[in-house]
Order: sequence, then C-alpha cells, then structure tokens
Amino acid sequence: MTEAEVVRDFALVLEKLRQGAEVVVEQNHRPVAVIKPVKGPGRMLSQCLALAEAHGSTAILDDSFGRDLEEIIESRRESLDASRWD
Repeated sequence: MTEAEVVRDFALVLEKLRQGAEVVVEQNHRPVAVIKPVKGPGRMLSQCLALAEAHGSTAILDDSFGRDLEEIIESRRESLDASRWD
C-alpha cells in the first residue's frame, strides 16, 4: 500500500493485520515500512526478569520503578481479549 492509502484507509490496514497479512508501506514505489500483526501475547514481566537474570544481567530496578509498575497494573485490571490477537 502507498503511504497515502495507509493514511486514507487505516481501517483497511487493521483488517489486513487481523487476517494475518503483513502490510508493506511504499513511497515512490519503494518499501519504507512493514506493518506486521502481533504474534501472541508476548512475555510476562516475570519471564523477562528471569531471562535477564539467567543471562547475567546486573540491572537493578529501583523502588520507584516497582511503584510505577504496580500503578500501571492496577489501572489495567480488566481482562484482555486474546482472541482478537489471532
């Protein structure tokens, strides 16, 4: 799709993504971006932290990070509809 087509009909782009297609955005007949559908829900934070630890990370998450993260989690307590990701 051209850049103009993407801007004009973003709903069509989202529909193509929902169907599993990748959308190549072109400008002057040259590809400038690829928009891909999400493949699954990703990793939980606990999994990311475990991976970092397993690979020898020495990163330290300070108290404010933890508080910020808890606030974000509490503000998003509604369940996610993962069926829309397929």
